[in-house]
Amino acid sequence: MKTDLKRGGSAETVKTHNPFTKSEREKAILIGVVKQGESRLDVEDSLRELALLADTAGADIVEELIASVQRVNIATYVGSGKVEEIGALAEETEADLIIFDDDLSSIQLRNIEREIGCKLLDRSALILDIFARHARSATAKAQVELAQLEYLRTRLTRHWTHLSRQKGGIGMRGPGETQIETDRRIIGLRIATLKERLLKIDKQRTTQRKGRTDFTRVSLVGYTNAGKSTLMNALADAGVLAEDRLFATLDSTTRLTFIAVNKQILLSDTVGFIRKLPHRLIESFKSTLDELREADVLLHVLDASHRRFQEQMVVVNETLAELGAHDRPTLLVFNKVDAIEDPLQLIALKEEYPEAAFVSALRGIGLTEVKARLLDVIESDFIEQDVLLPVTDQKAVAHIRKVGEVLSEEYTYARTAYDDQAQAVVRLRFRVSPKFNADIEPLVARYRDLRLLEDVS
Repeated sequence: MKTDLKRGGSAETVKTHNPFTKSEREKAILIGVVKQGESRLDVEDSLRELALLADTAGADIVEELIASVQRVNIATYVGSGKVEEIGALAEETEADLIIFDDDLSSIQLRNIEREIGCKLLDRSALILDIFARHARSATAKAQVELAQLEYLRTRLTRHWTHLSRQKGGIGMRGPGETQIETDRRIIGLRIATLKERLLKIDKQRTTQRKGRTDFTRVSLVGYTNAGKSTLMNALADAGVLAEDRLFATLDSTTRLTFIAVNKQILLSDTVGFIRKLPHRLIESFKSTLDELREADVLLHVLDASHRRFQEQMVVVNETLAELGAHDRPTLLVFNKVDAIEDPLQLIALKEEYPEAAFVSALRGIGLTEVKARLLDVIESDFIEQDVLLPVTDQKAVAHIRKVGEVLSEEYTYARTAYDDQAQAVVRLRFRVSPKFNADIEPLVARYRDLRLLEDVS
């Protein structure tokens, strides 16, 4: 087993508001593992992301350790020799916790903690902790608690009881403090209660979304910290919290906004995605992520300045596929173009993705382009119709005006082939989304026999 140890190493830092005082922040050691068939560069990049997650949770990185293993050790994940090295490093640096970049089983967690005598978290526990810190609404708090309890239920061992004597810190928020000494039966009852509550919320939101069917629904998706909330604010003046932090936004926000004259859409912001996103989080946030499933169009926001944005794009697409929302019409939006130092890099991006929009949501650059390209995507499959309607059927006329784009409107006379009496009609030529065409069809079908007087004669 080959091991690389970086003394004093730390991942790239992000300038952001720090909600923790120096005394509140914990000292952490990050552990990455290169398994057989994996790329070391991928593990290093994932470890940098783990450092950002740890920083968001309130930890200072004192060491990083990357180990190469031929196979995962069932008892300790990295092997007993490496566990001893981690323990010695923790003692030397006076670290408060060890964070693994992979998920560990309950046995592995117990055995490693027993050997090193230090608090231990895996990647899922760290992400759940961040979600617990950022949850603001009652819905988000219930979703996060459900995910945490599902996580804890499979890791309940007698060894975990020492956590109740900790002073708190990363991994100890939410049910981590109050539920850790309960047995699986009590946790199961709490999980059932939360699922029932979230099911009611899901039904309420489904009812709310039914009232939005008269508008084209557009959802912002993307990797965490790509700038979705900033773009949401720029396009819809939504007042959504936008910070240079991972998972700053958990609750979905929907606003009605114009993208052109007489062109209104419902724009929604959703939680960001990340590699190795715990599956239990996706399940818990079903009611929030249903905004994606029911969207007509997706705005996939990418951080153009990130050196591995293509891998982030793959992660988002894989998550969308898991959610069943991968087949939606999608507009790529490359954000943070002002952070690209090499102009040639931006030129190359535009050549590679000619249909995408390039913006700086923070500085308001390219917003007109986003709206224009979004309108093109929305109208790409519009259906054009030319119909005759009696002027007395104002309900049908009003509905077409509401959901369609009227291209021309002419008042004239028409009659059926089997009726000599002419009647006043309005001839409407309009374009409409397939989404609304199904509602229009019954309104106009009963007047298919109407013919203009000159056509009948």
